[in-house]
Amino acid sequence: MTPNAASTSAGPSRRSFLASTAVATAAVAGGIPLLSACGGSDSGTREGATSRKDADKLLPTYVPSTVAEPDIPSKNGSAAGYTSKVDLAAFATAVPEKLGTGAPLKIMSPLWGTPPKPGCAYYKELDAAAGTKITWQNQDGNTYGEKLGAVLASSSIPDVVVVPDWELGGKIPNAVAAKFMDLGPYLAGDKVKKYPNLAAIPSDAWRVSIFGGALRGIPIPAAPAGTIVPYYRKDIFDAKGYSVPTSADEFLSWAKDVTSPKAKVWACGDMSWSAAAIFGVRPAGPLGWNIEDDGKVTYRIEHPEFLEALAWVRKLFDAGVVHPDDKARTGDASQRFTAGQILVYNDAMSAWYGKSAEQAQSNPDFQIEGMDYFGADGGNPTLYASQPAGIWSFIRKGASKETIENALAAANFAASPYGTKERMLVEYGVEGTHYTVTDGVPAKNDQGNSEVNNAWSMLSAPAAYLAHPDLPDIARKQVEWQQRMGAFMKKTSTYGMKVIEPSRYAGLVSQFEQLELDYVRGHKQLSDVQQAISTWKSSGGDKLRDWYKELLDKNGSGN
Repeated sequence: MTPNAASTSAGPSRRSFLASTAVATAAVAGGIPLLSACGGSDSGTREGATSRKDADKLLPTYVPSTVAEPDIPSKNGSAAGYTSKVDLAAFATAVPEKLGTGAPLKIMSPLWGTPPKPGCAYYKELDAAAGTKITWQNQDGNTYGEKLGAVLASSSIPDVVVVPDWELGGKIPNAVAAKFMDLGPYLAGDKVKKYPNLAAIPSDAWRVSIFGGALRGIPIPAAPAGTIVPYYRKDIFDAKGYSVPTSADEFLSWAKDVTSPKAKVWACGDMSWSAAAIFGVRPAGPLGWNIEDDGKVTYRIEHPEFLEALAWVRKLFDAGVVHPDDKARTGDASQRFTAGQILVYNDAMSAWYGKSAEQAQSNPDFQIEGMDYFGADGGNPTLYASQPAGIWSFIRKGASKETIENALAAANFAASPYGTKERMLVEYGVEGTHYTVTDGVPAKNDQGNSEVNNAWSMLSAPAAYLAHPDLPDIARKQVEWQQRMGAFMKKTSTYGMKVIEPSRYAGLVSQFEQLELDYVRGHKQLSDVQQAISTWKSSGGDKLRDWYKELLDKNGSGN
């Protein structure tokens, strides 16, 4: 048996990592949404956003949970941290009475791995505890967008559909507003108090759950300071006496010194994602738009730091300090990292624990640490907040009142906070059947590994947290890293909004993902990138700027 940590409430890392980077760039081409429609909840255009003032009227009342106080409270946009051992006898109850009536409920959700069998012990126990009777229509998470588009285009939509942010491209945002119901009559204001765990979800997460002028999504909250981490092999750094670089030039110099192809050691993988943070480049998508000090609205690619970040990464490739497989975009950079072939690489926050647990037995000397971001010149970095939610569950229009209430009961159960019996049931299943606890550390058995998957945790979740009972020090390091980086975090003008861009601008930035990959690898020239920026402006970028200016003038800024 392998120890299993309680998951963070930020959703599955495999997809959140992709969504925060290349996929996010591509998604903008289809018009990722960020606040909701200017028109009414069910009429008129669904493009645009809901003003902050209007959005406030739609939000559930925020009632923070007090059933399980974190060991490390959230700060600077970080997740909360739990570093204590598991004591099942001391765990609180988050759902004292069943809110579900046992009415049938069909839920479609992405799932990574092999789906458990219908009627398995895990599903039965969750249904019994929550008062639900769910038929799970789990779909392959890697191809979920294809299935989602087909289902939303059909007349047969499951009672509940989970939609991740990275799938909100093309016509899907408008379909969300058209096919899913307004939850305001059930959750707005004090109505949410019937569902205490949903009431404990931070307001900003609900704010980005407004689609088409109505509160439609039930969010999975995310830590705004949770971002891509530049990891380094601390054990190797310590053994070799390497100092952690603190500027872009220092990193390049260090990388040249440590790279030895003969010894099969390269300094790093492709550092493009970290470079964006080092040089202060805004995120892709609607978050990339901002009102500058002079009042002008600009997009991320128009700023010098965008080209400077790409140029720096190209220097790394040109210097031969990037592993050849990263240049060829083959294999798994994380495996090269654990093998000691590269000493620095980018990955999602979850890799900190994942790699530590993976290597604990086979390589006990292995130490992974998150490198603090530095500004390109060695000063403080300029970092940007991520949106406070990126996965939602929606209830189809036309669902009966009983179906709606059972779906909300399930979501309320799924949002139970860490340190409660319900959270353990969602994350681990049933003690003795799916896991055991030894010295305060829960570990799933074979049945637990096959049945307890991410289905229930995709319905909703509590405020973002990090907890690893088997490696509590990793949870502490993760939260502290987020807090340090969060101190340098800024919000763009579109933060906390759900923007649906006009479909006529679809594809406007789609060329940049491949162009950036080619430029840093030496296959394209700077003039090619500059020309692409010019083409972007003349092909609709300037008009999209005018659209965003009008949007922000009308609705106000998120920062």
